[in-house]
Amino acid sequence: MGKEQSNVKSKSDIKTGEPHKFAVVLHNDDFTTMEFVVEILMKIFYKSEKEASALMLTVHHTGQAHIGSYSYDIACTKAARATDMARSAGFPLRISVEQI
Repeated sequence: MGKEQSNVKSKSDIKTGEPHKFAVVLHNDDFTTMEFVVEILMKIFYKSEKEASALMLTVHHTGQAHIGSYSYDIACTKAARATDMARSAGFPLRISVEQI
């Protein structure tokens, strides 16, 4: 009998590493108020008032800003919470999640 081949990988064959990170990106629009953006950044993304104001101005002047890096599930949850909060307040705020 010859050697049998197996589809089972040994522990040495499995590569592990850091999980991918995802950026949450806030996009500018002409309707969401600056104060509301700062509020979302403070409440959902736990930014200080100073940092939230600086990020809001970056979005306002450049069109978008990277507001945090998280695992996929956390990034999607934060983006969904912020979007839900904006819709409840009547704002069309757009937030995306992008792999880094």
